[in-house]
This record gives sequence, structure tokens and C-alpha cells, in this order.
Amino acid sequence: MKNSEILELSTEEIQARLLEEKANLTKLKFAHTVSAIENPSRIASVRKDIARLKTELTKRTAVEAAAKVSASETE
Repeated sequence: MKNSEILELSTEEIQARLLEEKANLTKLKFAHTVSAIENPSRIASVRKDIARLKTELTKRTAVEAAAKVSASETE
């Protein structure tokens, strides 16, 4: 998943996608533990996607928090 794709998603969609990717990572790890998966680099790819999603979610929550602080200061 590219960063440009993540930026197009809403916050709720990012949260849903994050849950899906975490479940996918768990399944991949389990499958790799039981028997070697065909492409183990997929695990690293999914981990990077999770990190990208978390980073964007953190940015958005920081922006929302800053907006709330500035709104309360103007009152």
C-alpha cells in the first residue's frame, strides 16, 4: 500500500484497514511457523504497511488535538 493511497482514506477507513492488516500479519506469521510460506518477504511488507497506517493515524490525531487546543484558546 502506497502512502498516496493511505492519504486518500478517511480516518475510519485507516482504522479498519489497520485491523485487517494486523489480522493478515498474524495469519502470515502462523502460516510461516507451521510451514514455510512461499514468499516470506510478504511479512515484512505487511509490517511496513501497518507502520505506514499507524504513522498516518498518529499524524491525524495530532492535527485534531492541535485543532481542539487552538479552538479552546480562541474562546
